[in-house]
Amino acid sequence: MPALVYKHVVRDYDHASKLPSTVWDAFRTREREANIMYPHALKSCLYDGNQQFWITCSTHIASGDDRQTLDLVLSCTEGAMGSYPLFIFANTSSRHLIPEWLRSRLEALIQRLLAKVDASRVFSIFAPEAITREFAQMWTYRTDIGFYNEPYYAAKLTYCTPTTITRRRMTLFPDLGYVPRLAEERDLHVVAELCHGFAATSEPFTLTEQTALKEAHYLIKHGLVWVLEVHRPGQSSDLASLVAVTRTSAHVAGITKVYTNPRWRKRGCAERLVRHVCQQLLKNKDAVVLYVAHDNPAAAGVYHRVGFQGLTESKARVDGVENWLELGFDRELVQLGHW
Repeated sequence: MPALVYKHVVRDYDHASKLPSTVWDAFRTREREANIMYPHALKSCLYDGNQQFWITCSTHIASGDDRQTLDLVLSCTEGAMGSYPLFIFANTSSRHLIPEWLRSRLEALIQRLLAKVDASRVFSIFAPEAITREFAQMWTYRTDIGFYNEPYYAAKLTYCTPTTITRRRMTLFPDLGYVPRLAEERDLHVVAELCHGFAATSEPFTLTEQTALKEAHYLIKHGLVWVLEVHRPGQSSDLASLVAVTRTSAHVAGITKVYTNPRWRKRGCAERLVRHVCQQLLKNKDAVVLYVAHDNPAAAGVYHRVGFQGLTESKARVDGVENWLELGFDRELVQLGHW
């Protein structure tokens, strides 16, 4: 019996509306894992997106028909605050992402990517860890642009569902009252302060006071940011915590920013707000996803108490919880974006 012949088929698309049904089907099937890419692609269908494109890599088995299996989708897209990193979505479980499977597919993606943009556009790559590590080495080999060994972001993708969310009673502070709510225009400057504080912990993607105001205005205008308002008798109210939800599709919402003003830490503010936001989102979503950094055990503890999965010290694999990694390329040779 002759051996099967595998061929990688690469296609690029300059508008999300041109993406084939196989991509949308994969996004819907793996909606939690696709949250980094799927919601933005949905929004991009509605407007002319300059300087955006998607590249797919599929495998064709020469067996007498034209059927192809979608393997990887790479996006090179723009956000409200600047260029996004390269994102890569894998249409398979992370446990299958071994070097032997990845190399030929990533080589095909890189070859097409270099035909589409200058190498300076690729300031970082964010994807499941195995993909990021393999891509960074191959990209450096092809472009001579080195990458930093210290990750920009090393995190776990986790999720919360209606069956995992907890109803834990929080410690009450007699002198404090809490009101979780969507941020309003009157909150602009305090939300900007919280955005600025969050970005200060996210080198190199920091914000100036002016760009923090721009981000806060965008989040408030589009109803994407929740705040925890705190009241103390005889004092003006303050905003203790912020939760942004900027990536939403039919069944999954993605929390993309959680930050508590240092003045209000150690009072359970983040947990109160994250739980409230999840409760609201899960009224019409099947899951809420977020990324939590490996080096932030305090945040992992908060999310675990809310009901996010796979955040204990147990080594047991939890289906749907994956390690993701962002590696950055030499900032002397690339044009840094923001996300």
